[in-house]
Amino acid sequence: MPSVATAPPLIDPPFGCLPLGELLRRYEDVGEPLACQPLAQGLLNRGYRLTTTHGSYFLKHHLDGDRESIARQHRVTRRLQALGVPVVPPVRDTEGGTVAVVGGHCYALHPWVDGRHRAGAQLTPAASWQLGSLLGVVHTCLEQVMKPVTDRLGHGGTRDVAQAGAHIGAQGSPHGSPHDGTLDGVYASATPADTFALIDELLTLARGRTPGDGFDSLAEHRLLERRTLLERNAHHRPPPGAETATGWVHGDFHPLNVLYRGTDPAAIVDWDRLAVQPRAEEAVRAAAIFFVRPSGELDLVKVRAYARGYRLTAGADAGELAAAVHRVWWERLNDFWILRWRYQLNDRRADPQFPAVSALAVWWTRRYEEVCEAFAG
Repeated sequence: MPSVATAPPLIDPPFGCLPLGELLRRYEDVGEPLACQPLAQGLLNRGYRLTTTHGSYFLKHHLDGDRESIARQHRVTRRLQALGVPVVPPVRDTEGGTVAVVGGHCYALHPWVDGRHRAGAQLTPAASWQLGSLLGVVHTCLEQVMKPVTDRLGHGGTRDVAQAGAHIGAQGSPHGSPHDGTLDGVYASATPADTFALIDELLTLARGRTPGDGFDSLAEHRLLERRTLLERNAHHRPPPGAETATGWVHGDFHPLNVLYRGTDPAAIVDWDRLAVQPRAEEAVRAAAIFFVRPSGELDLVKVRAYARGYRLTAGADAGELAAAVHRVWWERLNDFWILRWRYQLNDRRADPQFPAVSALAVWWTRRYEEVCEAFAG
């Protein structure tokens, strides 16, 4: 029987087309490939657990972004690691680079982190405080390692700084990130007229599916419900200049991008959406993902603990969080990214998230004051 070192690679056939040999030759001391298994979680990019004769690695196939922008993200994580932030910078190749371009595709090799994801339901109030504190540390450490951002968008900030983050939401985010509506200014909020037009388009597509299913019925119900809510609340659209203080943010802080070892965060991963944005809005947006229940309600006890941890470490005051709550609430009220993926792109990967996400916008509208108090109280 051949030894482990000379055994043939046990690579799943559908993924055998990965250029593993050419990739691994770029690195020293990573060994020969033994197995390469795709990771099921995640909606963007492709990830694999790569096992070699020298250990395990996370192989990331970047489906978006160019080599230089990915390398910049890698440099940022190295700087953050030096400050004690739990991140996993990639392995350097023999030339000191961190991005391998093979066949026109970008890859990065990271050390494997043994850990697990924890949703808000698995977090105690104390762990929720720890999570908010961690995000505050991320924001304050990014401020140290990145080019200073001294402006407030809409209050004298430069267009170049604003554009550093504006690309993020142009196509909608898999986790409800900003700007599903039009961008008629720097971080402008969605306009009701545009949202009504989108609702009509999505209704036509949902009703036109034959045969329809339960998802299509729920989509139609939620679209009609949301149109009524928008008609009643159109006058609450955040005005220009209502943005809170901006800074560098992770850009996609949610349960699948935080790994825990035991009860402690072990790694924050996936920095592809690193950008300049209103910081407190990332804190609110993340909480709306971590702490949403299947029924579409937020666990306000945990939200309150999380928000206090964030405010303490980030130095954000109650007014900043209240303003962020209002802008993210409006964003969610106008956000239909899951339905756009399903009906416009024929992509159903996000369908399981729709019941809770769509219910949250309705619940949040009805309990607006309580949500605001949990974040800012």
